[in-house]
Amino acid sequence: MDTVTATLTGQLIGLIRYKPITDADLQAAALFTLDACANAIGGRNTNAGRILMRWSADHPIQPSSRSFVAGALTHILETDDLHRASVTHPGCVTVPVAMALGAKHQVTGVALLHAVLHGYEAMCRVGNAVGPAHYRVWHNTATCGPFGSAMVAARLLQLTDLEAQHALGNAGTQSSGLWEFLDTGAMSKHLHAGRAAESGLLAAELAALGFTGPPAILEGKKGFFAGACPDAIPARVLADPQAAWQLVGTSIKPWPSCRHTHPAIDAALDLHTQLAGRAIREVRAEVYQAAIDVCDRPDPHSEYEAKFSLYHCIAAALADGQVNFESFDPTNRQRLAGLRRQISAQVAEPYRSAYPDTYWGAAVSVTTVEGVTLRVDRRVCKGDPDAALSRDEMVEKALMLMRHGGLDDNTAQQLVAAILALPSGQADWGVLQRVFV
Repeated sequence: MDTVTATLTGQLIGLIRYKPITDADLQAAALFTLDACANAIGGRNTNAGRILMRWSADHPIQPSSRSFVAGALTHILETDDLHRASVTHPGCVTVPVAMALGAKHQVTGVALLHAVLHGYEAMCRVGNAVGPAHYRVWHNTATCGPFGSAMVAARLLQLTDLEAQHALGNAGTQSSGLWEFLDTGAMSKHLHAGRAAESGLLAAELAALGFTGPPAILEGKKGFFAGACPDAIPARVLADPQAAWQLVGTSIKPWPSCRHTHPAIDAALDLHTQLAGRAIREVRAEVYQAAIDVCDRPDPHSEYEAKFSLYHCIAAALADGQVNFESFDPTNRQRLAGLRRQISAQVAEPYRSAYPDTYWGAAVSVTTVEGVTLRVDRRVCKGDPDAALSRDEMVEKALMLMRHGGLDDNTAQQLVAAILALPSGQADWGVLQRVFV
């Protein structure tokens, strides 16, 4: 076979490579690159991050190992981006590959951002098609991620369309990542992101040397959809090709917890203001099924479990009017235990039916000891494309994460400036290397 076949991956490559990129797209890609890089730096200041850094110190610094470590680090703090329709975190998989290969080949800023856009598009379009049953067992970021990282690498390694098809074929055959870790709070979720980044890069590097992959990895009789997606919707891979880039439809997370908790957090923050200190008797949350599947933890016993607890996140927002890194520490988990016990959560309409295609929503109702009930509904929450963080807010978030990861203010400011300068064509790799130190 010496030509691209009319498979879903072959057509997806064509869709992506002929899609026009505007200056506004490049500016958006720079901000998402900044967010992912800041998350990678912030992730160093965690137990899992320190383990990863110790591992990396003993292994050769190649793009594959850099991508693995940076991808895993980016996903640790639960503040990385989220694409709602595909239920994936594309930044933690695609940006580390772009930065690692960009540093090796000293690419321009524009080339790097083109690769990021390509990676988001491939990962999210595959994720759009996997169907809801896939997510109940498989972690979409882990399974769809290799398609995105392979597409990033295909752009930066200047693969032909045929080579890119081989890369995506072998990226897909490496798809993996199960939700079983949630029951114990194991560190596997970070491994998922790192391996998704590394797997796609490996597939692309091998394709550049002539290593072939299955062209129908998505829709084939023994392909990805057949093996892991009982209710796949293959047409969504290529749907609406003239739509905006998937990157600009991605949410930025303002709070360091599972994205399924965010609509309820947003509603609870509003209720905190309305309550004005009045005592609470009862709290009810109405959510969609996936929020219960992933975040039904009334009594979290670790920081990580608390980040995946609807009850704890709602309690922190109601009690404190803010949700930050400290909200999940042992002192605050103990302090908020009583309020958590007053909270119930159940699946309800319209949130059940709207998820994930229309919106990720929730309502929170609070009844005070005086018998007054207050209710707030959230169908769009802060950080979604419909209520996007401003450029200044994204810069402030990035600086906060970089400081959390140990960078001094001057170094952090330099790194922010270097990333935001990428659309101009500049790429100061002397400064950008700070992402990997």
